[in-house]
Amino acid sequence: MKKYFNYIALPALALGLVACEPEFENEIEDGTVYTNGEANFSSYVAVGNSLTAGFADGALYITGQENSYPNIMAQQFALAGGGEFTQPLVSDNLGGLTLGGTQIANNRFVLATDANGNPGPAVLSGTPTTEITNVVTGPFNNVGVPGAKSFHLVAPGYGNVAGVPTGQANPYFARFASEANATVMGDALAANPSFFSLWIGNNDILGFATSGGAGVDQTGNLDPTTYGPNDITDPNVFASVYSQEVGLLVGSGAQGALVNIPDVTSIPFFTTVPSQSIPLDAGTAATLNAAFAAYNTQVLPGLASFGIITAEEAAARQITFAEGANFITIQDEDLTDISAIVQGPPFNLDPITAGLLSQLRQTTNDDLVPLTTAGVLGTTDQDFLNLLVSLGIPAEQAALQAINGVSRPLQDQFVLTSQEQELITAAQTQYNATIQALAQANDLAFVDARSALQVVANGGVSFNGGVLTSDFVTGGAFSLDGVHPTPRGYAFTANAIIDAINDQYGSTIPGVDIGSYATVAISNDVN
Repeated sequence: MKKYFNYIALPALALGLVACEPEFENEIEDGTVYTNGEANFSSYVAVGNSLTAGFADGALYITGQENSYPNIMAQQFALAGGGEFTQPLVSDNLGGLTLGGTQIANNRFVLATDANGNPGPAVLSGTPTTEITNVVTGPFNNVGVPGAKSFHLVAPGYGNVAGVPTGQANPYFARFASEANATVMGDALAANPSFFSLWIGNNDILGFATSGGAGVDQTGNLDPTTYGPNDITDPNVFASVYSQEVGLLVGSGAQGALVNIPDVTSIPFFTTVPSQSIPLDAGTAATLNAAFAAYNTQVLPGLASFGIITAEEAAARQITFAEGANFITIQDEDLTDISAIVQGPPFNLDPITAGLLSQLRQTTNDDLVPLTTAGVLGTTDQDFLNLLVSLGIPAEQAALQAINGVSRPLQDQFVLTSQEQELITAAQTQYNATIQALAQANDLAFVDARSALQVVANGGVSFNGGVLTSDFVTGGAFSLDGVHPTPRGYAFTANAIIDAINDQYGSTIPGVDIGSYATVAISNDVN
């Protein structure tokens, strides 16, 4: 079983992890009339990325699409003149994709238990039947494309199946693009929207975050064709393409809603694994402290006395362990690289030890540990262990030196440092300023998803039957990938957007009862 974590104990699972029929937030009585106000919902088109598509549990599958926030909204719009809402449904509830019969995207996660009865996410077994070369015919009302960044929506060929193997095209768009050279925006306009929602920009920072900052902040680089998949999009590039997208939609005569970017670091993917999560007994802690004693008392003070690092950096780089939960050891690229210096006098360390100490520190409470890192913590770096043994180090000693996150520091992609978080926040702040300004300039509804999800993350949102929180698995808001919502989380999102639309256009569209929507699925609930 593939699980995300080793050191996080899930509490007893609450009841209610089952699907049920949605109900209206306010019961519809005979004769109740809901109005569209100044809005025209006859042809609603949703534009965006995975959040718009209904992506959940690490995959796109039918049940997730059926519970996407646009589909929930369209059902409510139908009460006030809304028309048919079509989606490019995948072929099954497994969620994987194939290209020419070869699987290119993983199946979804389900909640399962291992041999010891420990619950956790596991990849659902089975052979997926969604072949991306079997193009489904639109136009569609939901043109959410998982993985899309802001500039991808206006990129010709983003849905060309020939470009999928090389990463030049998106497999999710390839299966419903109207033609090889189509753009997402062009296909959205083909549905003749009278009303739209646009939620894009999350992925312009999310890849950087989920990779632990193992990308580049491209602020200052105005050429997105040179960006890597985990890079932060320059805010001016975002503003330019976002303005173009809004202009195309408004120019078609449509009204709509613009949704801003939530704090990507407040999702369970970053809040589940604590930075202090290495459990040690007293004996192991004492052994490790002895191993790092010379580094703490000689190397660091010596480097500070030579002016190579500051006294503050020397203090921040101290490595100490104790019985109980300990902070994780990491390589922080923002620290001074001391590897070359400590190989010379007066330290004369061997290259391997110098490499381990190069940018070493322990995490603090300001660092965020991605959910996927949990599966690495406390495990043995087998390649490093073999290297040590080949150099003549006894196997038992080598094993002690090769523990990931303890004696073997984790690399950059396993931790999102406070400095990396600042880069994300700076870009997000500018993206959101652009979104809000364009909503005001074009008399569109503005949806403050950032504030709405902050409430979920900070105490939760009450509903009939419970409280919606961002706690992993048990909170109900987020699916098993720790990033995308559950059906209940998407219902909450739909309500937030509907509220903003009602405020802007004077409509009276009712929300839905979020408690009537499912949370995570256990393995034997999937059909």
